[in-house]
Amino acid sequence: MNPDDPADESEEALMVAVRAGDQAAWQQLIDHYEGRLQAFARGRLGSVQTAEDVVQETFNGFFTSLGNYDSRRTPVESWLFRICENRIKDQLRRQGRRPLAAQASSGDPPDDPLSRLTGGRVASSIARSVERKHGEEAAICAAVSQAIRRWKRRGDWPKLRCIELLFVAGVANHEVAAKTGLTEQQVANYKSEFLGKLKSALAPHDHGDKLPGG
Repeated sequence: MNPDDPADESEEALMVAVRAGDQAAWQQLIDHYEGRLQAFARGRLGSVQTAEDVVQETFNGFFTSLGNYDSRRTPVESWLFRICENRIKDQLRRQGRRPLAAQASSGDPPDDPLSRLTGGRVASSIARSVERKHGEEAAICAAVSQAIRRWKRRGDWPKLRCIELLFVAGVANHEVAAKTGLTEQQVANYKSEFLGKLKSALAPHDHGDKLPGG
């Protein structure tokens, strides 16, 4: 975390209040992350009710892990998504739907769309890749959300618009410059800075993959 970043300072203040037993702070934490966690869990589990249960378990796990959690080293969102990922794996095992890597290693056909497309013959390397991608998606989601919150708090709307045009709309650098009033060098700098943050978020999952636009 960056101590000079207002967004990081706000998050740290929230965590201090949560650790102190402030119920309003705890509810604020839930309100801020619950929707994204449920969307993530639904995508993996395919059930709204089960996803809600998993997210509830995630917050319970987060609360009980506060003694081991260092918010100065790991963003709250990253920690929550990590817990959620583990709870999803637990839920899949309880349902007999083992994580993809485990299914492939056992020789059993995995119950997922990839299996149906390939006739149930999924190489273990493909299964591991798909499992890893879910972790990467969570890391990217956390990094992007954190960046957006920081820019909004700073009122850095040109940068936010620039990144939106580059990575959401797929607009070329020179067109982004024309639309935003930034110079092409500023656009290039913002793009490089943003890609650097995403690469840092992906570092624990890095296997030589390249980011879009990198």
